[in-house]
Amino acid sequence: MVVGLRNFSDRIGDGSGEPVLDTENGEEMMRVQTGVTIVLGNGTPQSPGTLYISTKRVIWLSDVDKEIGYVVGFLSISLHAISRDLDSYPSPCIYAQIEAEVGEDDDSEGSGSEANDTIDVSKITEMRLIPSDPSQLDSLFDVFCECAELNPEPNEVHEEEHNWIFSADQLDESMMPEVRDFEWQEDPGNPIGYSNGNHDVVDSILELQIDDQRFDDAEEMEREAQSGHQ
Repeated sequence: MVVGLRNFSDRIGDGSGEPVLDTENGEEMMRVQTGVTIVLGNGTPQSPGTLYISTKRVIWLSDVDKEIGYVVGFLSISLHAISRDLDSYPSPCIYAQIEAEVGEDDDSEGSGSEANDTIDVSKITEMRLIPSDPSQLDSLFDVFCECAELNPEPNEVHEEEHNWIFSADQLDESMMPEVRDFEWQEDPGNPIGYSNGNHDVVDSILELQIDDQRFDDAEEMEREAQSGHQ
C-alpha cells in the first residue's frame, strides 16, 4: 500500500478530464466538487481546482495547470474534520491529517509562497480543502466519513474476524454453563470476560473460579481448626 500524499496527473482522455480510477478493483466515484482550493502543510493556498472523492481515494486536480494534482488514499488519512474556527485557519475547510514517513531533518510542512513547488509531498502530514461555497462542508464531510468506513485498517478487519468481545445477548447458549453464568454476573459495561471461544480467556475464568473456591475452603478449615483448639 502506498502511504501518504502523492502527485497525481492521470486524467481521462486528453488529460483534461476526470481522474482515472482503479475500476478493476472496484473503485467508484462518490463526489465531485468544483471550486476547491487545496493547502498542503503550512504552504499557501493553491489556485482553485476540482475535488474528487472516490470509494478509495481523495483526489484534487488543478483547473489551471493540468499537470498539477494530488492523491491520498483513505487508509493514509488518520483524521478528518470540519474546521470553522477562524482563529485556527482563516477559511472554513475540511482539515485532514495524513500518515507519512517523516524524517527528523525533513521540513514536511513547508513554508512560504513556493513551498508547494519545492517540498516532497509524500512528507506532507496536513491538508486543507477549502470549497468556494462553505455550505458544502457538511455534505463533503459526510462523504469523507462514508468512504473512510469503506476502508478500515487491515488490522481492524483482522480483529473483527477474531474478536472475542461481545455483549451478553450475543452469548452462545452452547458455551459452558459455568462460564456463561459468570459472564452474566459481570457488569456489561466491562468487556473483560466476554469471549466467543478464546480458550485462554475461558481457562483463565475457570481458574479464577476454582482458585476462589479453594481460598474459601482453606479459610473455613482454618476457622474450624482454631475453634477446636479453644
